Order: sequence, then C-alpha cells, then structure tokens
Amino acid sequence: MLRVSIPATMTQADEKRWVDEMVRRMTRRGAPGEVDLAKRAADLSRRYELPPATSIRWSDNQEWRWGSCTPGSGSIRISSRLAGEPGWVVDYVIVHELAHLEVSRHDERFWALVNRYPLTERARGFLIARALEGSPARSPGSSSPPSAQPRTESRAGRVAAATRRRHSA
Repeated sequence: MLRVSIPATMTQADEKRWVDEMVRRMTRRGAPGEVDLAKRAADLSRRYELPPATSIRWSDNQEWRWGSCTPGSGSIRISSRLAGEPGWVVDYVIVHELAHLEVSRHDERFWALVNRYPLTERARGFLIARALEGSPARSPGSSSPPSAQPRTESRAGRVAAATRRRHSA
C-alpha cells in the first residue's frame, strides 16, 4: 500500500498528477530489473551507430528533463517519470542522450544523429503532450524547462509556448 501526503492547498488536478507520479515512481522501484537500461542503451548505440554510454541509470530528481548526460564521462540519467511509459518513448530519450555524447548542441548534426531512430517524431509528440498535461517536464528537444515563466502559467500559455518550441526545433 502506498500512502501519499499532499498539502491541503493542492487542486484536485495537481493532487491527481502528484499521486500518479508517486505511484509511477514506486512501481519502478518495486521492479528495478524490469527495464535494463544498460542493455537498451548498448543495443541502441550499436543499431544507430551512436557513441556508447559508460553508464546509464534512472534518476528521481529530474523535474524538468526527460534525460540528461555528461559527455565527458559518458554517463546518462533517465528520468524515472519515464519508467511507466512505452518502450519506444524511453528508447527515443536514450537515443537523444547518446547523440549528445557526440554533439552537445541541438544543431543539424545532432538532429541527424537522433533522427536515425525511426520513431523520433512520434516520441517527441508523445513527450510534448505529456508536458502539456501539466507534468513538470522539458521539451524533448531542449535541455531547459518548457518555459521561463512560472508554473502558474495558464494551459493556453503552455500550449502556445510548446507550439513555438516545436516550430523552432
């Protein structure tokens, strides 16, 4: 049984998102061997001719990012918020981070590497939709938060910002 305590000031929508997030985290922790990130990363690296990661692990403290990497050490961290998502979405985030091991910026060369993964566009759309649902997440093509505006921004404002990001990517 999982018991989640929340502030009384949370809206029902925030409460639902937070409880869903905690259930997802606990589910992943309860079955740590379910997703072998190292094997997936090695397979994706070989299949799409990307640099291999020296290490890859789940991370519970990535509020604004789906994944991150340290090119100097070759280490990759994948947000545990993705643990319950479809495998093809997790694979996209891994490919995205593997590409950063070779190219740090989101330039044409970087996207050429990422686009070797055939479900890139579909996975990016999936993650953009997740971000619009209100989960604190970054745009899949960016290392920064979805907007520099506070989280109290309206849903319409978040949709407009996501649309601008999508057209500029």
